[in-house]
Amino acid sequence: MDILDRLTNRAALEAKLAGQPEAVFIDAEQLAITLKSKVIGQDGVCDDMAAQIRRRLALKQRGKPVGVFLLAGPPGTGKTYLAKCLSNALQRKLLHFDMTQFSSGGHAATQLFGSAKGYVGSDVYGKLTAGLRDAPDAVVLLDEIEKAHPDVHKNFLTAWNDGFVTEASDGKQISTTQAIFILTTNAATEALQSFSDLHANDPDELRRTSANALRESGFAPEIINRIDRIFVFKPLSGLDVARVTALEIEAMIKGYGLDVSLGGIDPELLFDMMRRQGRLGTAASARDLVRIAEESIADTLIEAKQKGFTRVALVAEGGRVVARAES
Repeated sequence: MDILDRLTNRAALEAKLAGQPEAVFIDAEQLAITLKSKVIGQDGVCDDMAAQIRRRLALKQRGKPVGVFLLAGPPGTGKTYLAKCLSNALQRKLLHFDMTQFSSGGHAATQLFGSAKGYVGSDVYGKLTAGLRDAPDAVVLLDEIEKAHPDVHKNFLTAWNDGFVTEASDGKQISTTQAIFILTTNAATEALQSFSDLHANDPDELRRTSANALRESGFAPEIINRIDRIFVFKPLSGLDVARVTALEIEAMIKGYGLDVSLGGIDPELLFDMMRRQGRLGTAASARDLVRIAEESIADTLIEAKQKGFTRVALVAEGGRVVARAES
């Protein structure tokens, strides 16, 4: 008789082992290339992120999430976009939560983790628990994590430390061991940037000083202690701003059902939009670029579409933007 048949329930043990996550091996270099082709001006972050993901997915035995990563830095530098690109590159579902929506007391936690029996909403799962139940290997994006209510933070501690979250409606434990958690914050931007430059070659000191800066900005120590890696995003400057601007213009052109010709964005138009964003100061973001682009070119694109154009070039002409048809 097998020892396990004699001393335990072997079938139950085999079932549990079969449910353990398998080691996954990815090409970190290719992942980094993919991320860098989308996220402008953050090559170091993309390289480091890809390396971290490769190491953690290769672990067969995991009792915690694949990773809990904090992306810190100024608005509009690509933090949220990186999480979306990572989700696409790994072909994992993205569960995106704006944590400012969970800042009030009372029902903040129930929206994510469900309501206990007897309370309103107890007949449906929470948004997070339902998402992880259906897609256990999801990329969970928690935007502006510091703005969530402390009760919400407490629930995430179990998710990150013990490898599961509990659905309040039925008490079931939903595994988080296959998930990747991406947290973003705009807190302590200047301090983190300074430490990132000062301790670029000393990861331990960078971690210590960054953690202190986050703690001073209001992050709870128990949250910081469960973060696997802090990635600091650099402010965009020079041609990187031009690249982001060009991509936003291209996206807007496609949004109107048009294509842009090769070299079809007038440098003068790009420069003017960059200058306008620069006037907004350090708080300016990619969202401001979208607004500026709408003000500058939306009417022109509508006219081009009405004229039957399919491919256009945008030219700054006489103080306005003109869309010319291109073959």
